[in-house]
Amino acid sequence: MEFVASVFGFLTGYIVPFVLVLSLLVFVHEMGHYLVGRWSGIRILAFSVGFGPELVGFTDRHGTRWKISVIPLGGYVRFFGDADASSRPEKDAYDSLSPEEKAQTLSGAALWKRAATVAAGPIANFLLAIVIFAVLFGIFGKPIADPVVAEVKSPSAAEAAGVLPGDVLLALDDVRVQTFDDVRRYVSVRPEIPITVTLRRGDEELRLPMVPERSEITDQFGNTMEVGLIGIITNQEAGNFRVEELTPVEAVAEGVRQTWHVVTGTMDYLANLVTGRMNADQLGGPVRVAQASGQMATLGVAAVLQLAAVLSVSIGLLNLMPVPVLDGGHLVLYALEAVRGRPVGEAAQEIAFRIGLAMILSLMVFATWNDITRLIG
Repeated sequence: MEFVASVFGFLTGYIVPFVLVLSLLVFVHEMGHYLVGRWSGIRILAFSVGFGPELVGFTDRHGTRWKISVIPLGGYVRFFGDADASSRPEKDAYDSLSPEEKAQTLSGAALWKRAATVAAGPIANFLLAIVIFAVLFGIFGKPIADPVVAEVKSPSAAEAAGVLPGDVLLALDDVRVQTFDDVRRYVSVRPEIPITVTLRRGDEELRLPMVPERSEITDQFGNTMEVGLIGIITNQEAGNFRVEELTPVEAVAEGVRQTWHVVTGTMDYLANLVTGRMNADQLGGPVRVAQASGQMATLGVAAVLQLAAVLSVSIGLLNLMPVPVLDGGHLVLYALEAVRGRPVGEAAQEIAFRIGLAMILSLMVFATWNDITRLIG
C-alpha cells in the first residue's frame, strides 16, 4: 500500500501539475499558429496537444482534427501540404495540387502570411505571459522594496567597493533601478562580470566599480542555482516594504515589464553560457519542469501561474531560435527567400531540417541528463 500511495502521490504531486501547465502553454502556442493560419486562408489538417498516437479527438466542420496525443511534451499544427508536423513541405504532393489547392498550403501562401503564421506561436506565448502577470499584479498588487542598503556582508564585493548601510542605489551600469528587486535581477545574471554601481550617500552621488561574486544559493525546496551576488541586504525599515495596488492598465503595463525582465534575464543567461561565465548544468529539461510544477503546486495557484508565465516566455524564446524545425528556423528561411527573391532549394532545406532536428534532440538529451544528475546527486 505504501508503494501505491507513493506512486499516487508522485502522479498527483508532480506529473499532473506538469501536464496541465505544459498543455496550457502548448495549446496557446499552437492556437497562435492556428488562428493566424486560418485568417491567412491556409487549410489546417490537425491541431494536436502532445505527440504520438491519438488519445482522444474530433474533426470539426473545416476538416481539422483536434486531438490530445500520448506524449505530453509538445504539440503541433499540421497544415495542408506539409510532409510532417515540422511544417516541412511535401514537394511531390505539392506539385500535384491545383492552383486553388496550392493557395491553401503554408508553402503556397504569400511570404508575409507564412511569416505571420509562424511567428504567431511565440507571440501567443509572450501574450499569455503578459496576461498571467497582469492578472497576478491586478489581484495581489506589486510587492516593492526600495533599493536602500540596510547591511553589507563581510567579506563581499560591496564591502570591498566601499558600499555602506544607508546608501541608496540609483543605477547599475547606467541602467536605472527603482526597487531592490531590480538590483537583485541585474546582479544575479552577472557573476564575475565587472559592473559599476551608482549610488547616493547623503547629498553625494558615487560610482563604485565591483565584481559580483559567483555564489550557489538554495531555495526552500532544496534546489541549488548559481547566481551573482554583491553582498547587500535590505530590510523592512530601510527598504520600506509595501504592496502597491495597481489599476488594470497599470497591471498590464507591469505584466509587459515583467515579461521583458524574463526575456532579458534569459538572454543574459544564454550569453553567459556561450562565453563560459555560467555552467551549462543550469539548463533543465522535462524532469526539472515537472519537479518545479509539483513544488509550485504546494504553494498555491498563484505560484503555479507565475511558473507558467515564466515557462511561456521560455517556450516563446526557444521557438524563436534560428534552428530549422523551430519557428525561428522557418523565419530565417523566409528572410533568405525575401532577400534572394526565391525560396531556398529543397535539398538545402532538407539538410537544414535534419541538422536542426539533431540539434534539438541533442539539447533535450543534454537537459534531461542534467535533470537526472541533479536528482541523484
